[in-house]
Amino acid sequence: MNRILFNIHRVLAFLICLPLLLICVSGSALVFKHELDSILMPERVLVGEATATRLPFDTLLQSFNSHYPGYEVTGWRIFAKPNRSDLVYVMAHGGSDWSSLFVDPYTAKILSPPQPPRYYLTDALRELHYQLLLGKVGLFIAALLAVLMCLQAITGLILHRKFWKVLFTLRFQARPIIYLGDMHKLVGVLVSPVLLVLGVTGAYWNINQLIYSVAQPLAAPYIVDQRLYNSSLSVDALVAESRKRFPGFEVSFIALPAKPGYAINVLGGRDRQNPFFSEFSVSLSYHAQTGVLITARDIQDAELGDQITHSFRRLHFGDVAGLGSRMIWALVGFSPLALMLSGLSMYYLRRPVRKRIAERRREGRAQ
Repeated sequence: MNRILFNIHRVLAFLICLPLLLICVSGSALVFKHELDSILMPERVLVGEATATRLPFDTLLQSFNSHYPGYEVTGWRIFAKPNRSDLVYVMAHGGSDWSSLFVDPYTAKILSPPQPPRYYLTDALRELHYQLLLGKVGLFIAALLAVLMCLQAITGLILHRKFWKVLFTLRFQARPIIYLGDMHKLVGVLVSPVLLVLGVTGAYWNINQLIYSVAQPLAAPYIVDQRLYNSSLSVDALVAESRKRFPGFEVSFIALPAKPGYAINVLGGRDRQNPFFSEFSVSLSYHAQTGVLITARDIQDAELGDQITHSFRRLHFGDVAGLGSRMIWALVGFSPLALMLSGLSMYYLRRPVRKRIAERRREGRAQ
């Protein structure tokens, strides 16, 4: 049994090591996406410590529309950190592709022109992480890699199920193959639980997205040519209504219609909520023309299964316990490199042993 598991573990390692390394290392970088953006483009991401309150959303929207009359805002991302600019998603009239820009929420100053996806380094890293820059094909490969990574972690834990006996044993004076084996077991056992979490959450998202994309009927992309919501509606009034319905509500994202029939969605979180719930745990939908509430949902009132899948966001990005968990997640992202190097080294060092065994078998058959 152990021999079969060992062979499965080894074959999986050879199959997934390189693409998995790309996904894990890019994921480690994305754990600190904001910090990287702050270093690479502080003039766009940072707005300085806020000395005043945010401008109303209606004022911010009006300011953008006056500067870019040929664009429509489809999403407005608000971050919890007061010194961080807002990220705005827009679509140009006559097109169907989205782009993004940064806005200072205290002055309404537009900090960057609309830029397409992958324009910024960290956005390209995100595409690499989720789709390997290969679109739907990459989405499928990433989902498959996530499943195989889970299987790899499970077989490793079964093979070393009595790991506690020699977990922190590193025989420095032993032969290289023994020392490498000790290190491989130590790293593998320590990081396997986190790799399982990353694999399960990543596979869930990618498989769901694949199913959704396959189920969608083929249709020509919608060409934006007009505003799809009532301009006289006050977004601030909708946010205020959301806060009235859910005390402690803090808005994180406002989604404006990108296609006919879409609603205005207000998403956010609540203070003192479950730490596993994300900043999108509360969602409200309003009619795009009348502003009448359509649906309102708080994940804490949902079924247990929905709460578990909702927690996948924080679990995948490692921000369940703040900076400490993010640092652990980032380090785990580099662990496949250590496991790959130690595994390949052991495979290379075992070559003489395998050669001798093969020669003995040939001699036995010759007799």
